[in-house]
Amino acid sequence: MNRLLTALRATAEPTRLRLLALAERGAFCVLDLTEILGQSQPRLSRHLRLLCEAGLLERAREGANVWFSLAGGEAGSLVRDLLARLPEDEPTLAADRRQGARVLAERARVASERFRRQGADWDEMRALDLPAGAVEAALLDLLPTGPLGAVLDIGTGTGRLLEVLAPHVRAGVGVDASRAMLALARDRLARPGLGHCSVRQADMYRLPFADAAFDLAVLQMVLHYAEDPAGAIAEAARVLRPGGELIVVDLARHRRADIVDRLAHRWPGFEDEALRRLFAASGLAAFPPVIVAGPLEVRLWHGLRAAAALAA
Repeated sequence: MNRLLTALRATAEPTRLRLLALAERGAFCVLDLTEILGQSQPRLSRHLRLLCEAGLLERAREGANVWFSLAGGEAGSLVRDLLARLPEDEPTLAADRRQGARVLAERARVASERFRRQGADWDEMRALDLPAGAVEAALLDLLPTGPLGAVLDIGTGTGRLLEVLAPHVRAGVGVDASRAMLALARDRLARPGLGHCSVRQADMYRLPFADAAFDLAVLQMVLHYAEDPAGAIAEAARVLRPGGELIVVDLARHRRADIVDRLAHRWPGFEDEALRRLFAASGLAAFPPVIVAGPLEVRLWHGLRAAAALAA
């Protein structure tokens, strides 16, 4: 009861309600919010702190910026229920939405210019001429039946996988070590229908989440860059709930040294037995891999987190 009352008290203030309505549509930093709401940074920082303390917002630091997004779980559901009771044409909130859309559009323009300059505005699967559509379809076929709860996309890159999974999950979180990639991902996730997905900067070997926080974790086209694949899989398994699943989408073992050199891959794909051993060492029961043919063969290795393994 105390937690609910704290959350309700935190929402019962006009500026804080406006901040929550914006956070439902995407992640914003304090400078964004001062521009949108036309209020001072100290004033907004105090409101943001209260909302974070009430568990309604989550904060993630990236360099000099701190990003605020709507909390997941019951707290996020409570906020969405409250916001659903507000009329769409409420003048203040409508003006905030227009200003928020402008800030997001400007962010996207800056991000895309940066990516064009640096040659990073590309998707690796398409750069390798791999059948991205077939891979995405195969991944969706592996999802458990019924709606999924919390999903973690490790090495989210441009956020494309979160966009694909969004209709099937309650909440999606993407992590990536690159702030530049996260800028592009945030632009993608600012589109309608993706407000329940967010991204944050994180190291895949030290995920900033509690044990057993997710129902599904995915490593797509990430493991071949990993200096320590075993550590990356073990950390992904740690954050899975009992019965949760890990899906690794990556290249099967190949002999294309030119690709390894050109794209700075650490590993030339993986063999089934190697992935099975890594899964087993992390307490995951592996299923037979799914194979997607192409210029380079892509495989989807997936495993289940056992309750006994988690307790150990």
